Amino acid sequence: MKQPGIFLTADWRNLLMFNYSVDPGLLQPFVPYGTELDAFEGRTYVSLVGFEFNRTRVTGFTIPFHRSFEEVNLRFYVRRAGRRGVVFIRELVPKLAVAAIARIAFGENYSRVPMAHSIHTQPETGAVEAEYCWGSGPSRCSMRLEAGESSFVPPDNSLGQFITEHYWGYSARADGGCLEYEVQHPRWLVREAKTAIFLGDATHYYGVEFGKLLMLPPDSAFLAEGSPVTVFKGVRVQ
Repeated sequence: MKQPGIFLTADWRNLLMFNYSVDPGLLQPFVPYGTELDAFEGRTYVSLVGFEFNRTRVTGFTIPFHRSFEEVNLRFYVRRAGRRGVVFIRELVPKLAVAAIARIAFGENYSRVPMAHSIHTQPETGAVEAEYCWGSGPSRCSMRLEAGESSFVPPDNSLGQFITEHYWGYSARADGGCLEYEVQHPRWLVREAKTAIFLGDATHYYGVEFGKLLMLPPDSAFLAEGSPVTVFKGVRVQ
């Protein structure tokens, strides 16, 4: 089968990844038709991920004032026909055009909210302090992480590899079908978190069940260095 054309290229950098083990029943209503939940050592995970979009191009073109911005998404992990993929529950960006294009092209649940981030490397130790925040006033939330100075490629068959190496995306269609798209990038270097904290009322963005979950300490957290990525156009598979 001929590979679909390229939809988007960008640099994804400084990915904060907070990972939570959950009851599979919480995710089942969001599983697209034709896919099944993926698990690591018998545990099902959702991840809250904040990261930088840089050098963004859509179908080869840049959108003025939309090359660099933040995104925070809530996602979980599925399989289909031997392919390991990601399903997004909600995605937040500060750019209206980005949210609109993603909703039209992939049917994803994108929303526009004010966002900011900071990345600071301590010169004495090489440790990294990173934060992504979104919303304003009573709805303001943030995820903060302090990571160690050493970076490494997650070992095979580790949770870090499981979280970072799902190379397909799946989205449920309004008519009950499923869209599949490929995301290509090299393996990422990661730094283990020393501390990982979520602040704010997550129920405002994610509902009661996911909101309560995100306000608990994550089961694991790390900072991924990131890389250039290529996202291909979606293909209906169900």
